Amino acid sequence: MKKLLALTTLGTGLLAFACRGGGDATPPLGTSSQALEALVPLAGCVEVDAYVRDRAKADVNRIFDAMKKQIEESPYGCGGYYGGEEYDSAPTSAAGAGGSSSSGGSSGSSPPPAPKASETSGTNNQVAGVDEADFVKNDGSYLYVVANGAFRIVKAWPANDMSPMAKVAIEGTPKKLFVEGDRAVVYTSIARDTSQGSAPSYGGYGGSRECTYGYECVPSGDGTTTKVLVFDITNRAAPTKIRELSLSGSLLAARRIGGAVHTVVVDAEAEIEGLEYSSKDITCNSTSSGVEEQRQANLAAVEALRQKDLALIDAADMSKQLPTVQDDGAPLAACSGYYRPNLAEGRTFTSLVSFDIAGGTPTTATVVSDPGVVYASETALYMSVPHTQQPGETWYVDMQGEKQASTVHRFRIGRTPVLTGYEASGVVKGRVLNQFALDEHEGNLRVATTTGHAPSPETHSTMSVLSKAGNALVLQGKVDDIAPSEDIRSVRFDGSRGYVVTFKKTDPLYVFDLGNPSKPAITGELKIPGFSTYMHMMDAQHLLTIGYDADDQGSFAWFQGVMLQIFDVADMRNPTLLHKEVIGTRGSSSEALTNHLAFTYYAPKNILALPMTICEGGDGGTYGTNMTFAGLMVYDVTATNGFALRGKVAHPQTSSGGYDSGACSNWWTQAQSEVKRSVIMDDFVYSISEKRVKVNALPALANDIREVSLEN
Repeated sequence: MKKLLALTTLGTGLLAFACRGGGDATPPLGTSSQALEALVPLAGCVEVDAYVRDRAKADVNRIFDAMKKQIEESPYGCGGYYGGEEYDSAPTSAAGAGGSSSSGGSSGSSPPPAPKASETSGTNNQVAGVDEADFVKNDGSYLYVVANGAFRIVKAWPANDMSPMAKVAIEGTPKKLFVEGDRAVVYTSIARDTSQGSAPSYGGYGGSRECTYGYECVPSGDGTTTKVLVFDITNRAAPTKIRELSLSGSLLAARRIGGAVHTVVVDAEAEIEGLEYSSKDITCNSTSSGVEEQRQANLAAVEALRQKDLALIDAADMSKQLPTVQDDGAPLAACSGYYRPNLAEGRTFTSLVSFDIAGGTPTTATVVSDPGVVYASETALYMSVPHTQQPGETWYVDMQGEKQASTVHRFRIGRTPVLTGYEASGVVKGRVLNQFALDEHEGNLRVATTTGHAPSPETHSTMSVLSKAGNALVLQGKVDDIAPSEDIRSVRFDGSRGYVVTFKKTDPLYVFDLGNPSKPAITGELKIPGFSTYMHMMDAQHLLTIGYDADDQGSFAWFQGVMLQIFDVADMRNPTLLHKEVIGTRGSSSEALTNHLAFTYYAPKNILALPMTICEGGDGGTYGTNMTFAGLMVYDVTATNGFALRGKVAHPQTSSGGYDSGACSNWWTQAQSEVKRSVIMDDFVYSISEKRVKVNALPALANDIREVSLEN
């Protein structure tokens, strides 16, 4: 057992930038004299090494200063304890096989064009033209899936002939993919070799759950390393791996713009072997005699331990702690494109790695920054990192009096990976909920944030508008103190408009006019029971939402069954509820509640397909105990007629063809369902779980046409 200490100690996660300018006065809006949060470039490995080493020493000094303070203030001259962590450093091998195709052979000559559906739904991307990585993709002829240790291609069209086409075993745990033409990009997580340090625990994207809805989590990576595999899929029956990128960080987010793939990964803080924070020489005799002698002896022991740890930091090989990228085994240039905050932020490295599917050298940008929520437009990628002020920590000049703030880092991206790079940073009060709380429009970034959590009376929300001025994101205007004692449950932007749903007992839908960046304003408000967790633009005048119904209990409200709604927002001053549909009782759930990729609204057919778990028997704060359905529900949806259930596709959970009622205790932020995704091709719908793919005809949904297992 080796003792290692990850340097996430006092003040972990707090970003404290040195701001240009001084004093507590709030700078005027819309001026470049506002405090700069811009990051500082680090020139080469010498500066990177020095910065990481200095941050490690600062952590050690902060810990030992606190220990000495305990001893000095103790009536018995003792104390000085630190709850360090020990990790088992026994190496573990990466799981899985090495990416060989079960079909064998190479792509060979191009096969004849495959039959293709005339119309098909795609990934429910937030921004048109910016593809988001998911575990399912389709091109109208094939479904591409990563599940159960393999990259799989399923012949999907014609629907009556759906069948497995290819299966490629993937090392580690395949997570997500992109498909562009005859290329597929697969992301797989590889267990970290703990002989080089312990595998960190992030708690955001850990285990099997990804933090897509950040009410109770922050997207943080899962502590693994990442491999990015590029396959030639010209011959769909025999995919051939043609490229492999190895990233030392864990996958946080990925976007594709044309042939350019942009990947955000998180590397753990530097770990120094042998650091200790307790000593047998620190004693505590709880008597009044010899107190000063004991105090001085303990102070000396603490100081000796400090010097020992500082010497270990001086001797440590920091080069092994830095992020790495290998392209087909060849390492990229070390320490290129690094940036640091003016003072300090966490100890984590967050990197943006961009490459072209067609080939060429990747471009990287790395910031010494804790991870956060990622949003991307066609020209910029933003990361919003939440921070809470800690006692004694330096805080933002223009955030004095605020306990929570988020730094927003902007990176340049696009269709040419070589252009990728860090551009600017800013700060807003509060924290964002998810990627939909950020949006870029006509060069301005709109950010919806919440400070605090309901039902605290200090909780409120803020709408901020930022614009780039040099290397700063400058505040142009804001609306503050929105919905006191309530917090944000969903956000959607559409051009010069914004929509925000908050909740405590009722669901206020706020409509924002953002046409003038310096004067954003609330123009309309509608209060109804329940709340929406995702809002979708049905068209320019109507919002289609999913969320939860609620049971008003006076000072609070119980969340109830899954609720679908359609709002008319044509009149910004007077939003109205047109239609409402409630499914099941408390405990009913859907993957689409907290992950927009599971929400399929196909406008050409006015079809809404939703994964759903229906539980019955719940009342008030009591969960339903009878699961009556797990699978896909399909609705005909129009603004005129509302919701009409077309039918259901069952995905039984037990070997006997039944359902597991034990899953009826879903907490509202942990929404999940057996079915994860759906795809519509012409008059057929494909429902995808982690176990199987089913295809059903839209006119006869109860009858399964074909089923393909994803478990073998």
